Amino acid sequence: MYEPRSEVRDGMRVDWDVTIPADDGTPLAADVYRPDDDEPHPVLLAMCPYPKGVAFQEAYANQWQALANEHPEAVEGSTNAYQSWEYPDPEQWVPHGYVLVRVDSRGTGGTPGEIDFFSPRETKDLYDAIEWAGVQPWSNGKVGLSGISYLATNQWQAAALNPPHLAAIAPWEGAADYYREYTHSGGMISEFMPNWMKAQVIPFQHGNPDGLVNRNTGRRVTGDTEVPADERERLRIDPGATFLAHPTADAFYAERTAVLEDITVPLLSSGNWGGVALHLRGNTEGFVRASSEQKWLEVHGYEHWTEFYTLYGRELQRRFFDHFLKGEDNGFEDQPRVQLQVRHPDHFELRHEDEWPLARTAWTPYYLDLAGSGLGTDAPAQAASAAYDPRESRLQLRTAPFAEATEITGPVALKLFVSSETTEADLFVTLSLFRPDGTEVLWSSAMEPKAPLTQGWLRTTLRRTDPGRSLPHRPWHTYDTPEPLTPGEVHEVDVEVWPTCIVIPEGYVLGLTVEGTDYDHGLPPKLHYGRPQTGSGPYWHEYPGDRDRPELDGTVTLHSEPGREPYLLLPVVPPKQG
Repeated sequence: MYEPRSEVRDGMRVDWDVTIPADDGTPLAADVYRPDDDEPHPVLLAMCPYPKGVAFQEAYANQWQALANEHPEAVEGSTNAYQSWEYPDPEQWVPHGYVLVRVDSRGTGGTPGEIDFFSPRETKDLYDAIEWAGVQPWSNGKVGLSGISYLATNQWQAAALNPPHLAAIAPWEGAADYYREYTHSGGMISEFMPNWMKAQVIPFQHGNPDGLVNRNTGRRVTGDTEVPADERERLRIDPGATFLAHPTADAFYAERTAVLEDITVPLLSSGNWGGVALHLRGNTEGFVRASSEQKWLEVHGYEHWTEFYTLYGRELQRRFFDHFLKGEDNGFEDQPRVQLQVRHPDHFELRHEDEWPLARTAWTPYYLDLAGSGLGTDAPAQAASAAYDPRESRLQLRTAPFAEATEITGPVALKLFVSSETTEADLFVTLSLFRPDGTEVLWSSAMEPKAPLTQGWLRTTLRRTDPGRSLPHRPWHTYDTPEPLTPGEVHEVDVEVWPTCIVIPEGYVLGLTVEGTDYDHGLPPKLHYGRPQTGSGPYWHEYPGDRDRPELDGTVTLHSEPGREPYLLLPVVPPKQG
């Protein structure tokens, strides 16, 4: 490993390539940015596989340009020489009396070892880093965790272990369930991690001789040791092969998923309305299920990194950390527990609430009119059915134009009665908003530039739910016991549709699509990982060996009859009173 080096730069004391000892003796590589004084300060720490020395502008140039051009306040007041992906800018935090510590996770950057995402070993490394930072002479003994996505997900894990020096966490758009969010969508393998691994992790694996160079130090970000290619391959998990070997939610996923109920530390959980498939569910679940007495939820829009860096997001985080890490009496304790950027077709409006889901929600079933391709609050009086070829066609149902502005904010669930020609059926569900002229409203979202309102998925052979954990608006699938369909027999299934928020203007129409493949908005797509994004971001569901089976090609039929009416349960929110 590189020898540590300390220097004063841009008003900060920077300690490069510091070694943090893990409990098994592995040296964790870290950079430390701190005020150039002899005073103790609170610490903001993160650990991830994106090396600490890689410049945001270099490794993620497109995202950087979008941030700098569309939200210039996010990069003002800084030389931007120390910006790194999904982590606070030291120059925007150190002058306010914070120490920032960024750690390379095991097997990446300057830290040797085996890459195994969110494993118990990796979580214990984060625990060790927190405890190390809490006793350094420049620390006031209070450590907070900060960061986006990967850097948020492991906050839930570490917080569930309750490190003594951990004083607050702010998981920004971070998943909380490895199976239900990161690796699978409704029981289907998500192709996100296998593609992400190739593009964003393997190039930065420890010992890669072709690693980028830290512009500030001239040192290779992948460490000073060269590890042969075959050895690097041996030292990293193969996500796709691993997910195929573990098709259900077994112990492999359980030990990589935080027990949210064990969390007691103060937390600020920030999600994204457009974070369907990764950057939302964990934030709402974490807020609801954490045992912390002091917890807040915030949900916004735009790309998944944008509001973390804007003044809006930065000031919210700073007030939170100032209160819990510095002890400042800044009124944050009286902040309403829920802060929403309520979504309209063309803008967002800030609103505060007291709980999630909202207590005044009118949970409203919109019944599927399979004979007329409609959605409405009146249950159909006659039996009907509608069929589709899961590889060639889809079912689309729409409401009548809304007679007045109507808000939908919260979790969504879909009740269906399904039969298949075969023993399996994968359901892809999309909720969309349409203008009076029939064109779909699409948003620039967390990872998709043209996203619909929200989505849900279900592999019907994994339809079993846990009655003890399920809620009418959020079914909880166990994903542990495959139950083949009986061809031609009607099966009742519940589909979890991820939370959403929209104020539907008068004259607009809500649409529901049920199909057997990923949603496609039909517009020219933007490429991500070299593949087209057609409305679901980089969360494709055609991983070889998972869905390329004849059992998934049989005609699927939805059924409705009196007493067994399929419906979409929507969280209709009346205006606040007073």
